[in-house]
Amino acid sequence: MRTKALSLLAAAGVVAGTMVALGGAESAENRAVAAPNAEGAGAPRARSAAPRLPGAAVSTRAVAPGVLLSTYALGSRDPGDRWTVQVNLPATPDGPLASARTALGPRATADRVAAALRAAGFTPRVDEVRAPAFADRPAGRLGWTVRVGSHAAEADAVAELARVRKGGFAGGTRYTAQDGDDAGAPQQVHVLRVDFTRFGGRLETDFGPSLKGTEKLTELLGASDAIAGINGQWFYDGAPAGLYVKDGRLIGSATRGRAGIRITGGRSVDVDTFTARVTLRAGAAAAEVDGVNRPPGVVWNCGGVGGDLPTELAQHDLRCTDPSELVRFTPEWGAPTPSGAGAEAVLDAQGTVLALNGTRGTAVPAGGSTVQALGESARWLREHAVPGTRLTVEERVEDGSGRRVALTPDTTVLQVGPTMVRDGRVSVNAAADGVVRQGADQTFTYNWTVRANPRSMIGVDGAGRLMLVVVDGRRAGYSEGLGVAQAAELMHRLGAREAMNLDGGGSSVMATADAGIVNRPSDATGERSLGNVLLLRP
Repeated sequence: MRTKALSLLAAAGVVAGTMVALGGAESAENRAVAAPNAEGAGAPRARSAAPRLPGAAVSTRAVAPGVLLSTYALGSRDPGDRWTVQVNLPATPDGPLASARTALGPRATADRVAAALRAAGFTPRVDEVRAPAFADRPAGRLGWTVRVGSHAAEADAVAELARVRKGGFAGGTRYTAQDGDDAGAPQQVHVLRVDFTRFGGRLETDFGPSLKGTEKLTELLGASDAIAGINGQWFYDGAPAGLYVKDGRLIGSATRGRAGIRITGGRSVDVDTFTARVTLRAGAAAAEVDGVNRPPGVVWNCGGVGGDLPTELAQHDLRCTDPSELVRFTPEWGAPTPSGAGAEAVLDAQGTVLALNGTRGTAVPAGGSTVQALGESARWLREHAVPGTRLTVEERVEDGSGRRVALTPDTTVLQVGPTMVRDGRVSVNAAADGVVRQGADQTFTYNWTVRANPRSMIGVDGAGRLMLVVVDGRRAGYSEGLGVAQAAELMHRLGAREAMNLDGGGSSVMATADAGIVNRPSDATGERSLGNVLLLRP
């Protein structure tokens, strides 16, 4: 097995193993991620280098004048890559083992599980897991994992898992090349590079007939004149999540300080962090709108405008709640608004209150909007949204420097993240974007941020060319995927001056109008339906 090594290059915030894989130099500060111990495997063997980037691609073809699609095959399968059983740890030191759910935890908890496994006749390994340095978080230990067995075939690991579960433990199978620390692991990298000095088209975002609902990228390609596309934003409860400004209209939740891309005129892309505030005014009275086009009270990824529980900080893929919210719905929602207790004001295009409903759930009038409210916010709405009066909605979007972003028809903002490259340097805002989880349980950070996964990215290189990139993953021996730090380094090696992460995992997909899906989506069912996408239109 190749050395599983992690650089402590805090200034760069990258995985050194990836630098080797992409042609960089290895740091003398490399340390083993899976630390050898008395119960584990022996000392790491020498690392093997993988092909450089940029360089000769497996294939390159012109999709349109000024648009090139290249596929790179990096790394190689190593005979030492094995299937193993990862045994879950309880969330508390004395918690039950059979229903344990966390992938890693404190050393004392890992030792307790390992001792119980030995008593049951297994031979466990206790391994340390470390996270790389990010722009806003130093490198350090995430926790400890417990694993059993080492198998060349997945079926043998599945059989071992059945025995582990029968013994009173919980867990799953893992392929070691997907631990996110293997420099030479196989990777399939697909790059659409767009030279706008030769390509006369535009980069746009799109969704289906309505925001409420999901569609496949190939369906949206087939229904348009677009020549190529890639997946876009995260989505929850059947709708995109996060700040979304399309052609100057703010149609996605108000939020604060997370990464995003600003597309100007369809031909200029800038990576930054963005904050949005929406204010509802009734004469001299004003109230902050918590979100746009999402169910009130449910705040996916947290980090809203206040009142989120259990935290007001960004926490990716965490479902926060807020018992008192105002949420605005626009015609783009395209479906009846969420029903339930509370209040809802129906407004025409001028903001005149057409109706004030005592419960939630109605149609959004053409050209108008509705405002739903829960808790104390419902009391405010009942007091101020008197039928016949006029309410005004003020919207303000700011970039990371506090400058106001003009919401003109040629402006689109899509908030995803985290950032990967800023001003030509690797810069991952992992903590600010919530991809490092708060608290003792770092399972999410380990699985989503550190471990290898399919990834989709967007960037601009030093020559001003747009880059849309997909890396396949979760396909043992073919393409393992990348950790977030590795993906950032990949974008840097591809020449990115600015780059940002898009939705990934099973959502990662790239397609062209002439050839269909370019990559191999990781879901067993194939291409996933998405909340929105990025399209290249002629």
